[in-house]
Amino acid sequence: MPRPTGRVLTLLELLQSGGTRTIAELADRLGVEGRTVRRYVDHLIDLDVPVESVRGRYGGYRLAPGFRLPPLMLNDDEALAVLLGLIAGRRAGLATTQHTANETASAKIRRVLPRHLTRRLDTLLESLAFTDQPGEFDTPDAGVLLTLADAVSHRRPVSIRYTDRDGRRSERTLHAYGIVAHAGRWYVTGQDARLDEDRTFRLDRIADARTMPGSFDVPGGPDPVQRVLSGFATAEYQHEVTLRIHGTVEQIRARLPAGVARLEEHEPAAGRDRAAERWLRAELRAERLDWLPPVLASLDRPFVIERPDELRDLVTALADRLASCARQA
Repeated sequence: MPRPTGRVLTLLELLQSGGTRTIAELADRLGVEGRTVRRYVDHLIDLDVPVESVRGRYGGYRLAPGFRLPPLMLNDDEALAVLLGLIAGRRAGLATTQHTANETASAKIRRVLPRHLTRRLDTLLESLAFTDQPGEFDTPDAGVLLTLADAVSHRRPVSIRYTDRDGRRSERTLHAYGIVAHAGRWYVTGQDARLDEDRTFRLDRIADARTMPGSFDVPGGPDPVQRVLSGFATAEYQHEVTLRIHGTVEQIRARLPAGVARLEEHEPAAGRDRAAERWLRAELRAERLDWLPPVLASLDRPFVIERPDELRDLVTALADRLASCARQA
């Protein structure tokens, strides 16, 4: 049977999970009577843990919000979830400019874990492999990220200092609609108040963000994710490509996602399934065309190249190479 100290720590773990816990619930989880729960709560209060008593029919105990508990208690599943989340975030480039924060957070968690759990986690991490290699990403400042998130939540204008891809610096007033993580980078989308047009900015290129007085209304239309993806699909590049592809939206999106191509969908004829195969127009922009022929081949759907002629030549050359390889004994 667990010692009283063990039950007190279990009580602390239960309270850390959030919300108000009734005395009956705590007594059942700890295997003790209600008056014993009250005594354990007194022990925590003596240790300066701010346990609040909630009165009423659904009352009980809870921790005071915002208090940083000295012993952050995680069970095995929680510790595994946190460490894997840190690893995934580091590999995806979704971290703040404090490059060591991820490593120090992992180290702090590992330091307080029981040895048997640390060994099991080490075994998992040694056997874990990824299909892609981690990239080098420029990551945003944590202060900028949190300031923009607050501006989005409260619909407050925010002043930002931004450096574009050509190195030009400017100060802008942004009505931020949302923050989007895409392909290992953070983006904020919203209206540039001075230009009165929607824009998308990379957070790692924002040097400073300050909330301004006032408020704004978010217009109707696409959500922030669709705004960012649409911006990628319509950005200015060297080549403009237009295709007609026969297939379903799902089949085409499997190779040409929304961040790459824009699909022009037509209303199906009366009585026809919207998901049925039909000709759809795909428009995209690209700096290079050499990656497109293999993608079109992998679609395995009939397609017509409307423009540019250079893409037709590349597709024909790929087809000739494939045919030549197939004829070899």
